Amino acid sequence: MAKPKNIPQQKQKTKPGNEYKMHPQPEYIRENYKGNARLKGKIALITGGDSGIGRAVAIHYAREGAHVAIVYRSETADAKETQRLVEVEKKECLLIKGDLKDPKFVKEIIKKTIKQFKKLDILINNAAVQFEQDDLKDITDKQMRITFETNILSMMSLTREALPYLKKGARIINTTSVTAYRGSDHLLDYSATKGAITSFTRSLAKSLAKKNILVNGVAPGPIWTPLIPSSFKKVSDFGKKTPLERPGQPSEVAPAYVFLASEDASYITGEIIHINGGDFVGG
Repeated sequence: MAKPKNIPQQKQKTKPGNEYKMHPQPEYIRENYKGNARLKGKIALITGGDSGIGRAVAIHYAREGAHVAIVYRSETADAKETQRLVEVEKKECLLIKGDLKDPKFVKEIIKKTIKQFKKLDILINNAAVQFEQDDLKDITDKQMRITFETNILSMMSLTREALPYLKKGARIINTTSVTAYRGSDHLLDYSATKGAITSFTRSLAKSLAKKNILVNGVAPGPIWTPLIPSSFKKVSDFGKKTPLERPGQPSEVAPAYVFLASEDASYITGEIIHINGGDFVGG
């Protein structure tokens, strides 16, 4: 599938997860991507797995031999499509629906995953929300709470609940963002949570190093996912400011998650992989 150089203006807003309304459709895995059993027999838990980067990671992991559990909030139709795509790869996909802001649900996620698969090898903390606001005075306390509870607080809670089941060699991979490094004048609270995720990733990596549990992150730049048309007022210029002058596709991000979960990354922890079309940032 050819990667579009530009993304056209959306004629109507898209609700998160309603990927069938997106034009063009995101690409989740390249047609020529060949799995090499790099994750054979592994069990991965992916939050925000119904769409976007989370869906792409689920499909790539399945092609590499892993079974997956995906957590999603409300888009059941899209979650089932992810499940179908995983099952095409002859792997199992457990769907877990609920709100990550609910502490009881966070505990249920781990219980259901362990009940189904008996173990957990890889935790992908990927779920996030963002709300575009051009001025701090327009960001309400309610919005701030939703953004922080969804993006970083639930991540910490889920990781805490998963730790008793993560053994030597397990991997934790957190999705941060380019906005954590260069800032964003219209995503103030979102950027703040992504900065927190980067710091959490580095700190947790040090904390778990003695157990040989590796913790890393991926910091995507402008990637064409349902979160973009659902949260931005204008998408016609999305990604054009990067040196490559286009947004990335989920298929261009997911291989980094494969690498970090594989034996090839056995001497990497506390690091962030930047996939942003040439937007050079520190860290």
